[in-house]
Formats: sequence, C-alpha cells, structure tokens
Amino acid sequence: MLLKFFDRASLFAAILFEGSMSKSALMNNADPKRKNRRDASRIRASAFSCALIAIGAATMAHAADAPPPAFSWAGGYLGANMGVGIPLYDSERLQAASGFGNSAYDLYPGGGVGAGITFGMQGGYNWQYKNWVYGLETDFNFLNGQRAPNGTWAAPPSYAGMGVSSYTLTPESGGTYFSTFRARLGFAVDRTLFYATGGIANGGWRGASTLTLNGAGPANPFSATNSQSAQTKYALGAGVEYAFADNWSAKAEYLFLNQSRNAQIFADAGGFMFASINRAETHVLRFGLNYHFWDQSGAADPPREEAKSDAAKPEAPPEAETVSSHGQLTVLPQGYPKFSAPYSGQNSLPANGQVRSTVSATGFFGVKLWQGGEAYITPEVDEGFGLADTYGLAGFSSAEAYKIGRAAPYLRFHRYYLRQTIGLGGETETIDSGQGALAGVVDKNRVTFTVGKYAMVDIFDDNKYAHDGRNGFMNWSIVDMGALDYAGDAWSYTDGATAEWRQDNWTARAGMFQLSEVPGSEKIEPVLFRQWSPVTELEWRHNLLFDQPGKIKLLGFANIGYMGKYEEALQIGYLTGTTPDITQDRKLRTKVGGGLNIEQPISEDLGFFLRASWADGRYETFDFTDIERSVSAGFVLNGARWDRPKDAIGIAGVINGISNSHANYLAAGGLGLLVGDGALSYGAEHVMEAYYKYNIIDNVSVTFDYQLADNPAFNTARGPVNIFALRLHGEY
Repeated sequence: MLLKFFDRASLFAAILFEGSMSKSALMNNADPKRKNRRDASRIRASAFSCALIAIGAATMAHAADAPPPAFSWAGGYLGANMGVGIPLYDSERLQAASGFGNSAYDLYPGGGVGAGITFGMQGGYNWQYKNWVYGLETDFNFLNGQRAPNGTWAAPPSYAGMGVSSYTLTPESGGTYFSTFRARLGFAVDRTLFYATGGIANGGWRGASTLTLNGAGPANPFSATNSQSAQTKYALGAGVEYAFADNWSAKAEYLFLNQSRNAQIFADAGGFMFASINRAETHVLRFGLNYHFWDQSGAADPPREEAKSDAAKPEAPPEAETVSSHGQLTVLPQGYPKFSAPYSGQNSLPANGQVRSTVSATGFFGVKLWQGGEAYITPEVDEGFGLADTYGLAGFSSAEAYKIGRAAPYLRFHRYYLRQTIGLGGETETIDSGQGALAGVVDKNRVTFTVGKYAMVDIFDDNKYAHDGRNGFMNWSIVDMGALDYAGDAWSYTDGATAEWRQDNWTARAGMFQLSEVPGSEKIEPVLFRQWSPVTELEWRHNLLFDQPGKIKLLGFANIGYMGKYEEALQIGYLTGTTPDITQDRKLRTKVGGGLNIEQPISEDLGFFLRASWADGRYETFDFTDIERSVSAGFVLNGARWDRPKDAIGIAGVINGISNSHANYLAAGGLGLLVGDGALSYGAEHVMEAYYKYNIIDNVSVTFDYQLADNPAFNTARGPVNIFALRLHGEY
C-alpha cells in the first residue's frame, strides 16, 4: 500500500522533471558553437548520470539471488558530507538588448563559476523489504562553484565610440547552496547498499547585481534584481554506502544537480538593457558519513524456540520512538463559474470564472535527543496558485493556498523546532507516532516547551472537526478562528516559543511569536520583540454532554507592531485627494482579540464544532486575513453507518464581518491583505461549505468539496460565488 503511494508520487515527480527538461531545450542562444558545446556537454552529463544508475541497477540484478541480509538498513539517519562540484557551464554572457542594436555590444565577464568545494548535512529514513531498501532523504549543502562574476573587465572594441573602456559588475550575495528532497531506491548486500536517487532541488539563485560602464556610455548604473527561474530544479544520481559499524556508515555519491536557468535583466534609466541567462547545472561528487538510529540487535530473526518462549511472556509496554518519518502529498484543483459583478477591483475575484490548483508534498521528520527532548524539521515542496492569487475572499476557499504562489515547484523548510516535555508524575498515556509526534509513553500531567519556527495554530485553536485543511474543511475561516490575526509570514509560519501546562482536565498555554516584517510580508521580523504577538489559551475537558469527551477553549491574543489605523488612513486620503492607503499611516500600535472554540462529539461517529472570534477593528490586519468578527459552526459524520468508517461527510457555515471604519476604508477604494473591490456595498460575508471524503485505500483519499460564498469580500454588489474543488490526498 505504501509502495503504491510512493509510486504515484514518483510518477508525479518524473512528469515535472520531464517538463523541465523539455523547456530547457527551447533556450535561445545567439552563439551556435557555444550552443552545440553546451548541448554536447548536457548529453554527456545525462549519459554519465544514466550510466551510473544503470550500473547500480545491473549490480542489483546480479545480486537478486542473494539471501536476505542479516544487517538491516531500516530506520532514520543523520550525517554530513563533503565533496566537489564541477559546473557544466563556466562562461558568462551579458547579451546586449534594448538600446544597443546588435551583439557586438555583448559582454563576457570572467565568471565566478568554476569547480569548488561542497559540504553540508543530510538526514532521511529507510524502509527495507528483503534486500530492497527504499526511503526519503533531504539535505542542505554549501556550493562554492556557482558565484556570480564580481570585478572589472576591459570593454569590447565596439564600446570605444561611446568612450567606455571597461565595465564593473558588483553582485550581492546569492543562493550559493543547494538543498534537495529525494527518494532513494537501493539493493543491499549485507552491509553494502547500492542505490539510485532522484528528487526536487532548490538554491542556486543569484542575488541582485549592478553593472557600471566605466567612462561615458549610456546612463549608469544598470541594475538587476534577484535572478528568476520558472523551471523545475532537480537532482539525479546514484551511490554506494557501506556500514562499517552497527550505527555508522560511509557513502560515495554522484548527483547531477540542475538548478535551472538564472535569468537577470540589467536596465538603466535610459532604456538600455542587458540580459543574462546562466545555466546552473553541476556534477557533484561527494563523500558522506551517517549515524543511524537503529538497533541491530534485532536485525536477524530469533530462533523458533526463543520465539515460542517469548510468546508466553506478558506484553511489554510500547517502546519510545527514537526517530519518526512521515509524509503527505496533496493535489487540489479548485474553480468557480462566472458570477454577477457590476465592477471589480485590484483584489477581487475575477467575475468571468477561474480554475487554479495547488500541489504540496511534505516530509515530517523527528528525532529524540535526550529524555523528553525532541527535534523536528518539516521540508515542503509547493507549486501552484490559489484562486485569484489568493485574493477576493476574506474567508478564503482553500487552506492549501498560501499568499505566495509560484508556477514551478519550490522547497521551503516551514518548520524546525525543539520540544521539551517534563513529566509531573501520576498516570501515563500513549502518544502515537504521527506528523510532528514521536511515539512513546508520557505522563498525563506534564509541562511542554516548544521553541523554533512553526505555525502558531500548530498548537493553539486546535479542533479535531475543523482544523486540517488536507483531510477536512478547506475554508480559512472554518479551519481557524476567522478573526484570529495570528503571526506568520506569507506562508503562515514564524519564529516563536510556547509553554503548555496540562493538569487533570485542563491545559493552559502561552506563547510569543514574531510578526512579519510588514503586514503580509514574506519575511519575519528579525529583531526580537520589536514586532511580536503574545497568545494565551485555556482548555477545559469535560464529559457533560452525551457522555462524550468534549473541549472548551478560550483564547486571547495581541499584535504589537507597526500598523495603520483605518480612520487616519481615510483622513489622509481625504486631505490629499487620493485613495486611502493604510501603509501611509503605520505606527507602533497594539491590536487585541480573542475567541471561543468548542469541540463536542455527539456520538461515536458524529461531532459538532463552534468557533466565535473578535478582533479590534480600528487597526489593519497584520498577518492572517481581513476579518474582525466571525462565527462558524458545523458537523462531521464518519461513514461507519454505511460500512465505510474512513469516509466522512462535513457541513459547516461561517459569518464573517469587519468594523465600520474598515468598511468605510474599503468603500473609499482602500486595499486589504486579501480584499479590496475598489468600492463597497457592505454586508457580512457568508460561506457555506460541504464535503464528502472518500477513502480509496488506507491513507489515500479523494474529497469532493462545494462552497457557496455570498457577499464575497463583504460586498453585496458581487456574487454569490459557487466554488468547487477536488482534493487528492495521501499520507503515511
């Protein structure tokens, strides 16, 4: 079953890689000789990579009749590596474009591209079936060979008529690193593992750069922003690994690393331009050392007599998990037909209808450090866009859509944090292995500390009936409190620290989180406590209704940061005769809010939830969405009554609202984080959502979802909007 899930994921990755390779063949190069040399080099690189994989496959086939190894490769591992990276392309070209007329003005600086060292760290998890070993690995590595050119060079003779004798390039720091998220498939011959590997890569981008023509010439300087790339980055290769001790192994590995094309446009104030396209493709040969979190004492099967004697012994308590590895893949297309709208604004849903999709693949890795101490990391590859680039609805329709969308897959480490649990004695309970959880036995009464980067709603505002956008409801204001303007970057993650005290039938939580650098920003505030958000939550567990275990939670939060006030933004716009702009009135202010969260099972297969939240509507939304009042409620019924216990039906509704000053600001043409139609006939935004989740096989499901959004973005002049979605989700 798990193998089938990975087969589908591998096929999806292969399609992406094939599309990327096809696109790269279309690159236009004015120099046919250089193109031929590059094509030949590319063919040799592909042939070399394929040959290594073929050699590994041949070795596996030759060893197919070998007996199952007594040594087991199954389990998690962490390690370090060092090697050399050799770029395929070591030349640089700045192609003269607008204003120059012909290629005689092309520039060929001596590049920073060349062979260089690479070093970094890797971690992963292996599974083993007989001699076959399969697993996932992620790594992060410094790569010294792909630096941008930096210095001064003599100008070509064609520049003499302009009075230009030389030119200077001054780059800023770029992505001189690579990280990958790869699958591995290998064949073990006892302590020796031959394997092939492939997956998605990241890094290799170039930072902003300045070009100066020294002397006279066109207007100076020429400026370029960070390089852009719209193609999939990937890594393919093969290697051999040898376990020289029970918990230690050494490996030699080759990777063909494709970090795509880095395109930059250098432009000056006079309309002159240069175009630079650098192919970041590298042969990587490296050697590594891994420490494995396994116990080889149980690698071989025990004798039959011992197995019989063990059967008579009482069952031992479950052992604490040392390493955990989980993953998920979610594909979610969503769309709506044409709807009524007399006008549209910058942040509106387009009235003619639209279909968009998102894809996410996430790894959840955890390791036990010491008694009660755990470390977690969550790499995620995302691709796609939300409807209207995640604009047009305050209660946005897809929890899989971030405020940032991209056409090509990209890798981010959304979470990396430490957790320390201190038991307070008394009764114990078992924690199951899961995403962000190591299996083990803990005290029911305990104190837990978490510090690092994660989402505030990973810990606060949880509700088992409406909090998981990959398995249940999808609307933002249903899966979370709508008015909870929680701290987070454009992906909803931030740096923070949390303390939880669980005692008998209650839990108290308190946390501190960094706000984004500016409202809705991709960057987290870098200075501790300059812009931040304290959060508290009190949870009470009871059995008062239906003889079922219910929960009631009260939450309070504050945002302390530089934010605008709607009334003052309106006054500035009135005095200057311009459209009000909240960004022109940002001062250090404090915004407060809170909410109620109820989770109540009615029977074994039916549950109810309710959330109500409020926030101070005088000040702008900082990081979540444009809602200051929200009430949501719904029911979830699993399929036990029709003999499909892993299916589920959900139905819910939410009413979202904003303050008078916020409504006046939008009516005057102001823009919020997600909404802004250019005008406004105010009315509360109503969303009804219903879904059916159909379980295909264990841990693989497809969900049919429908949402009816009335008064989208609080505008009675637009809508209603009928939104349909189909979600395919798999996890292990």
